[in-house]
Amino acid sequence: MKIEPLAIPEVKVITPARHQDARGFLSEIWQQDAWADADVISDFVQDNHSFSMEKGIVRGLHFQTPPMAQTKLVLVITGAIFDVAVDLRKNAATFGQHVTATLSAQNGQQVLIPKGFAHGFCTLEPNTHVIYKLSAPYAPDHDKGLLWNDPALGIDWPVDPSKAEVSVKDQAQPLLAQLPNYFEG
Repeated sequence: MKIEPLAIPEVKVITPARHQDARGFLSEIWQQDAWADADVISDFVQDNHSFSMEKGIVRGLHFQTPPMAQTKLVLVITGAIFDVAVDLRKNAATFGQHVTATLSAQNGQQVLIPKGFAHGFCTLEPNTHVIYKLSAPYAPDHDKGLLWNDPALGIDWPVDPSKAEVSVKDQAQPLLAQLPNYFEG
């Protein structure tokens, strides 16, 4: 397993080893002891599966507030995504900044996004399946979001904003400047 911090070092790209032969491969995508040995520890309690039929679907930017804030481990099992994490920790030097990674079934990489970050992605291929582990269950009263195309974020999404498929809920999320201070940092 290879662990690489992104420009915001709390967000990490993880590349599990793949054991391949003529039949295909086996990859250990989560093994608690191995991850603990690498100082990447989280007590995951829920797994989600997201399916997007088309290229250019944007989901996010989502987060949950304390005490139900979530660490996420994101993996693509079919297709590919442009994955985004935005730092919402008000006192962090990287507040309002974002990092991105391209995750695909082919590269087998995962992204670990800690509490205090908004998360979203855009599908790069049709029929994309995303699996992610969560450290807290879904809590509707703590479910929040950030406008995916807020100009203040400067995210260079791989889709023309006028052609992006975005849910009604995600189109109505607040700008970064409108968010209360949910995370100290």
